[in-house]
Amino acid sequence: MSARSTPAFDPRDRQWHPQALVPNYNSTRLRSPSEPLLQMPPSVSEVSGPVFGHNELGALDADMIRNAAVSGDPVGERIVVSGRVLDEYARPQANVLIEVWQANAGGRYRHVRDGYLAPLDPNFSGYGRCMTDSEGRYTFRTIRPGPYPFPNNGCAWRPAHVHLSLFGASFAQRLVTQFYFEGDPLISRCAIVNTIADPKAVDQLVAKLDMDAQVEFDSLAYRFDIVLRGRNGTWFEEGCS
Repeated sequence: MSARSTPAFDPRDRQWHPQALVPNYNSTRLRSPSEPLLQMPPSVSEVSGPVFGHNELGALDADMIRNAAVSGDPVGERIVVSGRVLDEYARPQANVLIEVWQANAGGRYRHVRDGYLAPLDPNFSGYGRCMTDSEGRYTFRTIRPGPYPFPNNGCAWRPAHVHLSLFGASFAQRLVTQFYFEGDPLISRCAIVNTIADPKAVDQLVAKLDMDAQVEFDSLAYRFDIVLRGRNGTWFEEGCS
């Protein structure tokens, strides 16, 4: 790829992202801004500051099957998730810290505010983290999460999904997103997913089955690439369940 001169941050394409107020998703009525958004130039603290290094991660941080096990492996479908973090010009992003959190196989988070009736798994915390290598590649092992209900115009259901938080050159540079799983029929029925108007943007939030990366007689594999900023950028969200 030829070299290209670009600004530190290209303007965000607001049409690629959902509208702040979407009546069919009740939570947006409470948190959508009443005034137009302002684009602020990045400050020094946003482009510099302390970051995690590889030596800050534990040996099992990226292995959510075993990093909280106390009496055996957790219950559920074992999967491996991998992909690359790229900028909008397909350049790999190295040393990006990725934090992962999710519900267990029954659709319940290990969180004091999660009152769903599905049981907790004593061998699964639902938390992990990893870092990208020099080519922007990342990978982690986990259990495929289950769907769960939430109140939205009655009882709605969230598709199985995994949350990701990405840190850039400093802790002030944090982006949050989530991905779904290829073939899940709940994706098209989800009130949160349906806030995204462009089907291509929705498709970028779906991890694809990757049989070439399977662990034979152990785990299925999924691939989820993350593109930062620009028209091809992965949709990032804040405050969604």
